[in-house]
Amino acid sequence: MSRINKIIELLESKQPAYYIGTGDFTYENGKKLSQTYVDYIRLNTEHGPFDLAGIDAFMRGLIDGGPTKSGHRTPAVIAELPIDGTDEVTVRCNAWMIKQLLALGLHGLILCHAENPGAVRAFVESARFPFNSIGVGDNLEQGRRGHGGEDNASNIWGISKEAYLEKADVWPLNPDGELILGIKMENKRALLNAEKTALVPGIAFGEWGLSDMSMSFGYRKKPDFPLPIELEEVRTKIWNACKKAGLYFLGIVTPDTVTEMIDRGLMLCRPTEEWAVEIGRKYTGKNLS
Repeated sequence: MSRINKIIELLESKQPAYYIGTGDFTYENGKKLSQTYVDYIRLNTEHGPFDLAGIDAFMRGLIDGGPTKSGHRTPAVIAELPIDGTDEVTVRCNAWMIKQLLALGLHGLILCHAENPGAVRAFVESARFPFNSIGVGDNLEQGRRGHGGEDNASNIWGISKEAYLEKADVWPLNPDGELILGIKMENKRALLNAEKTALVPGIAFGEWGLSDMSMSFGYRKKPDFPLPIELEEVRTKIWNACKKAGLYFLGIVTPDTVTEMIDRGLMLCRPTEEWAVEIGRKYTGKNLS
């Protein structure tokens, strides 16, 4: 173990990271998922309840059920924000959600419906402490996360408050950072701005969001794979925007597609079945869960 955040550890080792999602924010579920077969857990706070007390209990369950088989205190945990990245003002007005979730000791966040660069800049700045200077002036302003957010989070990470303040910055902009931020470009408006949005400093990965993008194109039901041509073209365009900006890309993998998607460069994977992870890890020579 070289990192607090297992996602970052794997990506730095050029290994894919696999995740599952949950909306069950209880101590019992945290304790259960502490030994999950995946590398990180994604909290559904976009459509599920924004239950801060529940997430706090979930994180403590992860600790009490740990450490993980790989030696980490907990699996990495990231949450989908319930706000949309419609514009800068929307994100600024709802930045309290970013600060509250990070104060609970989460390892990362995802901004859904990231429609333009201004919204994403506000997202990154809200997740950073003001003294973090890397990237400031290069399309980023000073961070806006405040004093006090380190108290509980440092306890969850199992480090001192002073150490947390040093480590709780966005990776890979800060190579020593332990926070990972992602964006979902999942509607037609986001598609138009994808190349510019992906270039905002401080973002580590992007995804396209099949379900919402499908609705944006008039589909009432999420299409099955193989995708309709128009949606495959959209995914390719957003993936290429991420590649051009140096972002990792997130997508779905099945037992039949996992090796192909890894060959295409997919590094953050949502498996449809557990054995897709087994196949992927064997393929990349990574067997430790």
